[in-house]
Amino acid sequence: MSAILTLAAPLSGLALPLSAVPDPVFAGGMMGAGLAIEPLSSTLLAPCAGEVIQLSATGHALTLRAANGAEVLLHIGIDTVKLGGAGFTPRVARGAQVVCGQPLIEFDIDAIARRAPSLLTVVVVSNSDAMTLSDSASGPVQAGGAGLLTIHANGVDQAPAPATAPACSDSARVAHEGGLHARPSALLQGVARRFDAQLDIEFNGQRANARSVTALMALGVGEGDRVTVHAGGAQAAEALAAMLAALQTATAAGHTPAAAITAPVSAPVTALAARSDGKLGGVCAAPGMAVGTVVLLAQQERVLDERGHGVEAELAALTRALAQVQQAVAEDVAQAEARGAHAESEIFGAHLALLDDPQLQQAAEGFVRDGCSAAFAYRRAIRQQSEVLLALGNALLAERVADLKDLERRVISALLGEAPELAELPPQAVVVADDLTPSQLTRLPRERLAALVLARGGASNHVAILCRALAIPSLVAAGDAVLALAAGSTVWLDAGDGWLDPAPTAANLAAAHQQIAGREARRDSLRRHAAAPAHTLDGVAIEVAANIVNAAEAAEAVRHGADGVGLLRTEFLFAHRSDAPDEAEQRAACQAVLDALDGRTAIIRTLDAGGDKEVPYLPLPPEDNPALGLRGIRTGLAMPAVLDSQLRALLSLKPLSRLRILLPMITDLSELQQVRTRIDELAREMGLSERPQLGVMIEVPSAALLAEQLAAHADFLSIGTNDLTQYTLAMDRCSPALAARLDPLHPAVLRLIEMTVRGARQHGRWVGVCGAMASDLAAVPVLLGLGVTELSVSPALVPEVKACVRQLQLSQCREQAQALLQQSSPQAVRALLQLADTGQH
Repeated sequence: MSAILTLAAPLSGLALPLSAVPDPVFAGGMMGAGLAIEPLSSTLLAPCAGEVIQLSATGHALTLRAANGAEVLLHIGIDTVKLGGAGFTPRVARGAQVVCGQPLIEFDIDAIARRAPSLLTVVVVSNSDAMTLSDSASGPVQAGGAGLLTIHANGVDQAPAPATAPACSDSARVAHEGGLHARPSALLQGVARRFDAQLDIEFNGQRANARSVTALMALGVGEGDRVTVHAGGAQAAEALAAMLAALQTATAAGHTPAAAITAPVSAPVTALAARSDGKLGGVCAAPGMAVGTVVLLAQQERVLDERGHGVEAELAALTRALAQVQQAVAEDVAQAEARGAHAESEIFGAHLALLDDPQLQQAAEGFVRDGCSAAFAYRRAIRQQSEVLLALGNALLAERVADLKDLERRVISALLGEAPELAELPPQAVVVADDLTPSQLTRLPRERLAALVLARGGASNHVAILCRALAIPSLVAAGDAVLALAAGSTVWLDAGDGWLDPAPTAANLAAAHQQIAGREARRDSLRRHAAAPAHTLDGVAIEVAANIVNAAEAAEAVRHGADGVGLLRTEFLFAHRSDAPDEAEQRAACQAVLDALDGRTAIIRTLDAGGDKEVPYLPLPPEDNPALGLRGIRTGLAMPAVLDSQLRALLSLKPLSRLRILLPMITDLSELQQVRTRIDELAREMGLSERPQLGVMIEVPSAALLAEQLAAHADFLSIGTNDLTQYTLAMDRCSPALAARLDPLHPAVLRLIEMTVRGARQHGRWVGVCGAMASDLAAVPVLLGLGVTELSVSPALVPEVKACVRQLQLSQCREQAQALLQQSSPQAVRALLQLADTGQH
């Protein structure tokens, strides 16, 4: 067997050194030595004979192992994993033996070029530490042409391979609430994938690959347990340090710690359901009361063919299905983020991590090679892993089985077509099921869903978390008795007290309706008074506006009594599409918002792209830290055509007197002046004599420190507390590991808000808050005490925030705010607020 291998060109195009790749991971050689090709052909060919040992679920990359042991990674484009498989068609499956020149992946070169930062295709030897590379080609190459790269396997007649970093290990105590369940395991997977290293977690004599979410969950690690981390490879030391930090960073699970279980979750739950008053008991997943009509959702398992139609065909079908589901789940994440539904986004984010789990995928592929159909193999892999989690005797991990079942259902649907739709719901439906998955819940029409009752599940499963986020009264672990309820019957549910009355008397129904009406009356009272201005007890007017994304939400804001729109995020016009909206589309969408406001004003923010707000078709460069890179107004100034189109659309709105333009991520005065100058130029070109008000977002500490300068040239200032907190505390607001510590009531953030207000007052400008802090009723008196005069919240919260304002004495708020500024931590701030709220001084 020859130790020397010469690669053929997998594509036609221009061969370039790795240093030309706009991605530091590849350019820095972290994935191995090699080269790149700027492609002119659209079929990736095998550069040598070998075995396909890795194939990405999204079809954008694969690895071949050649006869001399070289592992050749072929990666089409940069950041193309984010396309979710769109534009890629694999022609081989993992485990396939291929010959040199055989087609591996076909890709839509035009579509990918529009959506990816770069088409540069990387050819690297991932185990290049055991190889010597030479005779690398440069300049034009032809697909199938020989002489691209020569690889020598290091042996006795070769120079020894460079020494790799020594293996290392250390221990850590797990701080994640509930231990290593799905979301913390997904977090650790993300850490592991950042490094060129092998990371294993050891617990109770068992080891798991840190890149496998299911393997990590199967360890059964609880909160406070001590684990050992083993690291090896080129970046072992860095990977070990990062993994130890991730394990020891506390994250909230959104529930109370789960108790151990003594029986499998699949066993009937009857003890909890037994009550002497005829009611059926359960566990409160989301509080609330409802009277409604029972709708039974039968969970009929699909019958699958066990045998497949050939290994290659079934592996290819499985790869396509996984890529399809990955793209769909990624869209679920993006849509949830766009609605501000962070709980939903995190849950589907964990599903993405499970889809990319190598252990699950390898198990399914193994069953296919044994002759199973792709659908049967994936179900078998899921069930095998579910049994492992159930056997651990941990209720929280057992509840993650629902997430695995959700993926099973979605992948099988991708393979075989969708199952019959869930039953159509009548008004005020009380949906009863054995169990439900997150994706099934989100498909139910919210306007018809009065309550949810599950025979199984728990208060910490993902469906329960979603129910709390969506304010759906929910009872779980109610036992098999609820499955015997008569479809169409009327029931009374009090989820907060943990019971369901299956046969309420007329008197009971009357009492229930009275209680529900009382609760609704309070909400109606708030809504009735919401349209009136909000004044503090000492007569100071506070504007309460709404954060929205479209005209429908603008109309909702009006119904809830909003004084206007405090933030219209224009990203909704640019997201989930393959090209930018033109000027006419932007004008129509924004005019519809103004028209829906019935004379109220609207603050419309220019495009805030970059960072965690991805717009795939914009040619934004890949960055090590996107949050500190090209985003907000920096993107607009770097892409003047995009900014000009948006500004012209906004200047076309009528009447301009009701428009306020807001600029995101301003860091100093020069950026504001550039945009104001451009607005003046465009207005003159359009023959306009009127100009809309122009404001800046205070999202970075530099803007708060320069607030006095900015206020001299801006018409108003609006504080984005989400980003201001992130940048002040140097904590990524997208990091689950830091979520519990990212508190806007940190005294450093409060001081920057106070500084912003003080600077604005010197020029008679008003200051508003459009971040999440404005929706925190505990923070409202703090913001008012610091001098904020406008709060912008979600439409549904407007009545409650206005009611809160009307109960406050501004003079007391100011006195309290000064005391809070002197505190040393957010915990101290919240403790002082709680004392004030309870009247203990």
